Amino acid sequence: MTPAQRQAVSDLEQELLRTIPLTRSMQLSVISYDGERLKLCAPLPPNVNDKGCAFGGSLASLMTLANWGLARQALLDAGYAADIYVQDSQIEYLQPVYAQLDVEAEAAPGHALADFVAMYAVRGKARITLVATTAGVGSPAARLTARFVAKQREEKAA
Repeated sequence: MTPAQRQAVSDLEQELLRTIPLTRSMQLSVISYDGERLKLCAPLPPNVNDKGCAFGGSLASLMTLANWGLARQALLDAGYAADIYVQDSQIEYLQPVYAQLDVEAEAAPGHALADFVAMYAVRGKARITLVATTAGVGSPAARLTARFVAKQREEKAA
């Protein structure tokens, strides 16, 4: 990672922990960002279910946050501070997770972060489909595919 990417990782982690209380309970960490992929993790103990494996809600939250963070960072890298929303998503739970929750987000096939940023630059809004996967034993444990929308921030009345 470049120094700028290391700073982006630190800034994103601090923003998530400060603004989304759930992330503190999950003990979320931002691991890396390379301009195309964002990696997050969380330890199993605060995210465990009654069966001793990762709680599905924790997996869904972590994967959503990874995708959101990737879209946010792509726009920030280009100098844009947009409001980003999840429009819709689909999740697949493929196998239980009995270890640390490791998640990686990237653009879905046929989508590109560069196109997302370019569209935002032209229109002040853009959409992208992103995919986050949770590592499993030998293959992904879960996959969340989501469409995100970025819009120009509206000024809030005082």
